[in-house]
Amino acid sequence: MKSLDLEAVQAFVLIADLRSFTRAAQAIDSTQAAVSLKIKRLEERMGRRLVERTPRLVRLSAEGLAFIDAARDLVSSHERAVRAFTTPRRRLVIGISHLMVGPDLPALLRSMNQHDGSLVIELRVAGSREILRSFDEGTLDAAIVLRQDDDRRTGETLFHERFAWIASADWLHQHNGPLRLATQGETCSVRAMALRTLDEAGIAWTEVFIGKGAAVLGAAAAAGLAVAVMARRAAPAGTVDVGPKLSLPVLGSTDAVLYSTVSDTRSRAALKTLAATLRKASLK
Repeated sequence: MKSLDLEAVQAFVLIADLRSFTRAAQAIDSTQAAVSLKIKRLEERMGRRLVERTPRLVRLSAEGLAFIDAARDLVSSHERAVRAFTTPRRRLVIGISHLMVGPDLPALLRSMNQHDGSLVIELRVAGSREILRSFDEGTLDAAIVLRQDDDRRTGETLFHERFAWIASADWLHQHNGPLRLATQGETCSVRAMALRTLDEAGIAWTEVFIGKGAAVLGAAAAAGLAVAVMARRAAPAGTVDVGPKLSLPVLGSTDAVLYSTVSDTRSRAALKTLAATLRKASLK
């Protein structure tokens, strides 16, 4: 019977989830070269090519797809065995901007649970400013927000959140009328950026829907009520970026930043997995 290197199998599962050797290495606090070596040795041990990699694409081979479920079971069983007597439950309280919570949330939660199933995750969703206030008050272990115009110089930049004009695929704009918008209301910095961009381009607009969070704005767009100003990554199925079609000006991007006060190894490792998963989602 062939025995398998468990760390190599863990790396393989991360690559399957994150579609990147680099992000997999970040999640386990390793290097891309080390992860590549683990996968090479695993493939040699299995006698199968498990991962196909090109300069632009990382995906599982047919053999890798056949192996992935068993690999997940192996990693999960190992984690349960390790936690049986020695791993106490730990609560990790994370605040995240509601503009950043989109269709990728299930994958994000799954990756964290697979990493550490005994970790109790408390996720609080609100506006970036509210999340930062809670973080400063010490009620959050970590905060993932859009960078605000303040003097903060700490924090880890995860990616650049790109914003777009999101509407239903069959959206029809009445060219003799103002652009119908769905926004988060006057306190939202993304709304201010979008309206400033429209005003500078001489495009008339009217606000017809106000709601908090990407899920709510995405619902308004999918229902055909308006064009939502939101992150392209968080757009729901059935919607598209209508900016090019309507000749709307390109919207800017804002840094997504992770702030954290955790120091224990388990929590730091969980946040690394979270950051890697969010980076992957930002590329969609």
